[in-house]
Amino acid sequence: MSEVFRFGKTAVRPQQAPVPVMIAGQAIIATRCISVLLLINELGYDGIADFIHRSAQAWDSTLIFIASQLLFFIELRCALTLMRGSRRGRLLYALTQAIVLFYLWAASVGWIYPEIFSISGASNGEIFHRLIMHKSPDLLVLLLLFFPASSRQFFQRR
Repeated sequence: MSEVFRFGKTAVRPQQAPVPVMIAGQAIIATRCISVLLLINELGYDGIADFIHRSAQAWDSTLIFIASQLLFFIELRCALTLMRGSRRGRLLYALTQAIVLFYLWAASVGWIYPEIFSISGASNGEIFHRLIMHKSPDLLVLLLLFFPASSRQFFQRR
C-alpha cells in the first residue's frame, strides 16, 4: 500500500479467467490425466508394453500412435494457454477435437487403416451414438469455451 502513495502507481493484476473458462481448462487437464491413469490401470504393465509393441510393428501404426501422443500434449498445452486468455489455444483445442472426432469416426467405420483407435458397433448408427457418448465431455468443454457470454468476452479482450 505504501508503494501506491510513494510512486502514485497501482499494481495491475492480470485479469482472472471467468468461471466457465477455468472449469473448461481444468476439465481438459483432469480428463486427459484420468484417462491415462485408467488406461494404465486397465492394461497393466504387460498390456501397455504389448500395445506399444503392436503399435511399433508398422509405419502407419507408429505414426498414428505418435500423432495420438502429440495430440495429448497439444491438448494439455491448449488447456494451460486458454486459461490465460489465448484465443489461439481455444481454437487449437477445437481443431484437435475435430481431428479426433473425424479419425475415430473414419476408423470405426473402416475407412482408415490401421484401426488402433476405433469404436466398435454393429451399425453406423450405433457407432455414431457411441462416438458421441465417448466425446460428450469434450463437447461440453467446447460449449463452456464458446457459448457463455463471459467466455466470449474474455477471449475477445486478448
